[in-house]
Amino acid sequence: MTHNRPRARRRRLLRRTWLAVLALLVGSLGWSIGEALTYPGKDSNMARMAEWARDHELGFAVNQLENLRYDMNPPRVGGTLSADALARMRGTHEADGENADPAAAPGSGGHRPAAGPERGAPAAPAPRIPLHARMRTFVTPALPGEGVFRPLATDHGEPIVQGTYLRPDSDHTSYEAAVAWISRKHARFQLHPGFREPGGTFDVPPTIPEGDRTGLLATWNGGFRVTNGDSRGGFYLDGKQVGELRDGAAAEVFYRDGSIKIGAWGRDVSMTSDVVGVRQCLELMVDHGKVVDDIDDDGKWGAADQGRMFVERSGAGVTAKGDIVMVVGQALSARTLAELMQRAGAVRAMSLDMNRAWPSFIYYDAGQHPSNPEPTNFLDFDNPPDRYYDQATRDFVAVYAR
Repeated sequence: MTHNRPRARRRRLLRRTWLAVLALLVGSLGWSIGEALTYPGKDSNMARMAEWARDHELGFAVNQLENLRYDMNPPRVGGTLSADALARMRGTHEADGENADPAAAPGSGGHRPAAGPERGAPAAPAPRIPLHARMRTFVTPALPGEGVFRPLATDHGEPIVQGTYLRPDSDHTSYEAAVAWISRKHARFQLHPGFREPGGTFDVPPTIPEGDRTGLLATWNGGFRVTNGDSRGGFYLDGKQVGELRDGAAAEVFYRDGSIKIGAWGRDVSMTSDVVGVRQCLELMVDHGKVVDDIDDDGKWGAADQGRMFVERSGAGVTAKGDIVMVVGQALSARTLAELMQRAGAVRAMSLDMNRAWPSFIYYDAGQHPSNPEPTNFLDFDNPPDRYYDQATRDFVAVYAR
């Protein structure tokens, strides 16, 4: 009996030690998850947990779950747009008139004059920036307003940012894609970091704070994560670099004068003394005005929700004149995203981010409050339109009037 007491004490001590270790692990895990669920910003809880998993070497599990979710609930084939989507598209139609220059409808990169004044009304000065030509739609007949551009954000009455809605292909007719066009001559572009991606400390803040919003016209999201290698490229801002600026990578390049270029790093764009920002992501989807040959390479355009899958995606491109086009969509494959950007006039275009948490294009109305313009989501995803008025998790682009 006496002989067994030390052994029993050792067992109790060992059990208490393991319980203490378990409690410490559970507490650490709970603290880690709690931190992920409470950091600043507008990210949804689902997005926060997915990011937490990727940060803890569980990205493979997230990818598998997202692919499984897609297989169990693929996007609907056929059908019509929702009443809200039809009204949004019809609003474009009503703003621009029933027959918005039918002669220009087949085009994909020209412009048409704005509607003239009513008979007897004094003539208004001609705008310096005409409305973009109606885009040729993927589904015929086109719905009222489909492919017709309207002003989204203006400065002194000039429609610097314009946009339209289309159904992305002839199968997924109950979904919308939104296409924005931005005049390069009348806008300046600023790359912002995210406080978690790429992280670090920069002179440019991970938000658009009060006092820096005058002239704000639009914002759009960044690309895949740089810090874990998903973007297959790097990030550069304020003379600081995260990741590798890879030759051949698709890149948004920001210049000291506020201009922007999009192209292949090392061929179309490169590091010069005028460059203040670089955001790389994958490779060009559109090059020399054509969709690239390997656009159907299943694993090239995302490990989760691969290129063949019709999911939420975003991308940006540049026209032959240097204007910017940006696309966000609800059910896009890599190919349909590329085709949308090409048809909008892009000669070079790149994929940005995907899934409901990250794509965004937001335009701003300064009519009531010039120093604090009202944001509107061009197409609704998880995050509210004021997402960049708060601390942003990931990098983004802000567009201002010159």
